[in-house]
Formats: sequence, structure tokens, C-alpha cells
Amino acid sequence: MRKILIPTDFSDNAMNAIKYAVELFKYDVSKVFFMHAYQDDIYTSSSLVNRNVLEEITSMVSNESKAKLEETLKQVRHLSPNPKHSYHIISVNGLLVDEVDAIVDKENIDIIVMGTRGKTNDRSITFGSHTLQVLKYVQCPVLAIPENYTYTQPKHILFPTNYLIPYKRRELKLLCELASPYRSIIDMLYISKTTHLSIRQEDNQTFIKEELCRSPINFKTIESKNIIKTIYSYIEDEGVDMLVMVNTRHSFLENMLFKSTIDEISLQINIPFLALQNIRRY
Repeated sequence: MRKILIPTDFSDNAMNAIKYAVELFKYDVSKVFFMHAYQDDIYTSSSLVNRNVLEEITSMVSNESKAKLEETLKQVRHLSPNPKHSYHIISVNGLLVDEVDAIVDKENIDIIVMGTRGKTNDRSITFGSHTLQVLKYVQCPVLAIPENYTYTQPKHILFPTNYLIPYKRRELKLLCELASPYRSIIDMLYISKTTHLSIRQEDNQTFIKEELCRSPINFKTIESKNIIKTIYSYIEDEGVDMLVMVNTRHSFLENMLFKSTIDEISLQINIPFLALQNIRRY
């Protein structure tokens, strides 16, 4: 059984991510958790004028959270009455990244699905602050869905890599199972100033060839100094439906995400983006 966690702030972006997730995994027996962490809503409430009303505001926000989750559940069951899916709601007084991390560990979540942005919907950035925090700090694969993205089967998947890290079977298995129902083509793209691979890189590439999956895999190399521009061009030119990257030390994605601000990277992704968190899971 696949376990999917979908955090929501009840925005249109969040609902769009939910719609994408239930369609993408429609062939899988899945346990889907819709989660809302509402601590921020308490402390930003205009009614919170002093500490005396804190308990009252907390109760009000908690009840509103549960009611909206129930409404979300009703919409999803109407949208996707899939007998393979069981739906569950979690309303919690906490910070989103902390609660997501806790649920991932407690339920052994396979994948988190969320919109790239939330209520604030700042168009000058690719990832909202909550999505970025989850990408950085939660040890679980994250599938981020762009605003207003219309569901398209992931027939063509791009997986840029520098082959410098050993991959985890669990993450590669997730990618295989995601690609298999759609007979997706996976392009492993090596972007470098030189086409030569070190012994370590060759070993990691061999591991991918042996472990990835039955889906067609193309191993490609492009000589370039500008990784982001090359990825953009490839997505545009080749009609890619999903971008997959590994988030770990010495990876392309680490170099992009761990800048002082996310907008420095100019990573304007307009297709679903799967970040495989290649971090030890306990």
C-alpha cells in the first residue's frame, strides 16, 4: 500500500495538487492523508488582541480547520470515488514542517504531494516558504505541483544527475512504480563541462541501470556550464512532463535550493517536480 501525505492550506493551489495526486496514483492501493497545520492561523488572527482570548481563538481556528478538511474530503470523494484509495484527515496545532516531519515518521509516508505555492501565491518565486521548508528539511520524497497545472500523464520524465551520489533503492522504486502504469520514458541527463565519468560516477550509473525499472531509460550527456538553463531547454525542446531530481549533498538540486533565497536560482518550473530526498531514513 502506498502512503501519501498532502498538506493543504485550502487554497486553489492546494486543491490542484490534490486533484493531481489522486489522478496520478489512481492505479495504486493508497492511503491518502490530508493534513492542515493551523498554528500560524492562530497567531495571525486579527481577533488575537491579547493572551486572554488565545484559548478561544485556538478553539475557533481548530474547528474551522476540521470543517474545511471535512469539506475537502467530501470534494475528493466526489472527484475520485476510487475504491483503491482510503482518505484520512489530520488537523493539528503546530508548524507545518514539524507536523509533516512527524507524520512522515509515524505513518512511514512514501511521498508528500503539495502545491508549489500556497495562499500568498507570490509569483516572483517558484516555491512558497512552506514548500521550500518541506523540500529542505523533511526526509521524504516531495512532489510539487505548479499553480493551475492541468493533469497530464507523465509519459516523459527528465532526471538530471551528476552521478556523484549512490542512490537509494526505496526512492528509485518509487520512481519506477510511478512511471510503470504510464509506460513513461525516463531520460537520465548528465550535464557537465566534460563527458568523462569518474569510476565513482560509472559505478553509480551502473547501479541505476540495474535497479531503476523496466521503463525505457535513455542515458544522455550534454556538455554545458549552465545547469539550470540546460534543464529548461531540455524540458521545452523534448516535451518533458515531469522533472525528477535528488536532494542531497553534492547534487544539482542542493546547489539550486541552498542559496540565500530561492529566487536567486530563477528556477521557474512549470511542470510537476519530484524531489527524491536521498537522506537516511530511520
